Amino acid sequence: MSEAVIYYEDQAPKTALEGKTVAVVGYGSQGHAHAQNLRDSGINVIIAQREGSANHKLAVEHGFEPMAIADAVKQADLIIVTLPDEVMAKIYNAEIAPNLAPGKTLGFAHGFNVHFKFIEIPAENNVIMIAPKGPGHLVRSEYVKGGGVPCLIAVEQDGDGNAKNIGLAWANGIGGARAGIIETTFKEETETDLFGEQVVLCGGLSALIKAGYETLLEAGYQPEIAYFECMHEVKLIVDLMYEGGLSYMRYSVSNTAEYGDLSRGPRIVTEQTKAEMKKCLDEICSGQFAKEWIDEYNSGCKNFNALYKMDHESRLEVVGRKLRKMMTWIDEKEV
Repeated sequence: MSEAVIYYEDQAPKTALEGKTVAVVGYGSQGHAHAQNLRDSGINVIIAQREGSANHKLAVEHGFEPMAIADAVKQADLIIVTLPDEVMAKIYNAEIAPNLAPGKTLGFAHGFNVHFKFIEIPAENNVIMIAPKGPGHLVRSEYVKGGGVPCLIAVEQDGDGNAKNIGLAWANGIGGARAGIIETTFKEETETDLFGEQVVLCGGLSALIKAGYETLLEAGYQPEIAYFECMHEVKLIVDLMYEGGLSYMRYSVSNTAEYGDLSRGPRIVTEQTKAEMKKCLDEICSGQFAKEWIDEYNSGCKNFNALYKMDHESRLEVVGRKLRKMMTWIDEKEV
């Protein structure tokens, strides 16, 4: 396995965007951060955002004058598309593609629609990706502090031979070069991102918490105690991992906890579990999951909504809403 190629500020000059216009399509989580950081880096930025939306209002509050997507695409040299995966193809085909002239560069913060070919981009256009490894609010706040969030860079199409330089300039403009820009591909970013969400960060962790909680309830323990052990304290452990990896977490907990971790963990995540992870990865790589999700969205999200409602009304969530009201130090966010 080769070592990652990482670029920093001196290797990512912003000159490729000097005198150019950058359009950010969608002023949501990533869009607002990219737009503000690029503007603060001295780059001319325009915004395309649906009028009447909360994000349109936010863009105005931030000093932009949002316009229609078609107008922004016509004016821009680099079009950064930060729309949700499930609506991107429809909006691209209706409003971006008809106004896309040769030589323009299309930029993405996630490779989903390009990699799985829900959108087709002419060969004469550059297609690049800058994917910050953090949410938009962190991309913005770290930039304001003088730092940055590490970014991934990928080039899918190099229509004019300058695609990578444009990507590096974009990443530097949002602060990514201060931390490091790691070279990847649309395929690698997309497939690993989906895998992480499904198997570890969201799907795997949620299922583990729920299973642990229900096991304690079925054994007769109080719901409140089970919640603290299986849900509330997850953050304490994850914060330790975030700061120093597994080793720092194990250094920080008791010897009893560390021995339980090392000796019992492999009994929970077994070879059978790993085999199921591999099946999930195969579904991602084949495009099966991507098609399933877009079909689910286009058909009205009936299954998605049913699954969400079932979890939202579960015993774990009900007791959690009660207990979080007791924790005045938490910035409670109930949905």
